Amino acid sequence: MRDYKSLPHTRWDCKYHIVFIPKKRQKLIYGAIRKHLGETFHELAKRKGVIIEEGHLMKDHVHMCLSIPPKFAVSNVVGYLKGKSAISIAKNFRGRQRNFNGENFWARGYFVSTVGLDENMVIDYIRNQEKDDEHRDQLKFQV
Repeated sequence: MRDYKSLPHTRWDCKYHIVFIPKKRQKLIYGAIRKHLGETFHELAKRKGVIIEEGHLMKDHVHMCLSIPPKFAVSNVVGYLKGKSAISIAKNFRGRQRNFNGENFWARGYFVSTVGLDENMVIDYIRNQEKDDEHRDQLKFQV
């Protein structure tokens, strides 16, 4: 039996596979920024009542499996995560005290798909994404 969550008038299990990238797909997510983003995403998700089922930060993109309550639109949650994390990066790594000029770290769009009954397959894919990318890169260099 699936583990359904509850709101006052709703039983739900809404999980989404989400991927987004930094501007121009730059390889910016490493070292201290990577660690900071992991902590930031977990804190922001907790504030909204969103659960990060699985997540992985690659150098040039972010994979997450999110459990989002049905009272929130997926676009609002992704916008919230991207916007607040960009402000946090600007404050902590770019020396900005205020973000009035619209700091841009993330590209505008994102990928989303519903997880449904394939949850284990999606979570395994997110966990092994880095290994798959390294293997693909090795195949490119062996020409």
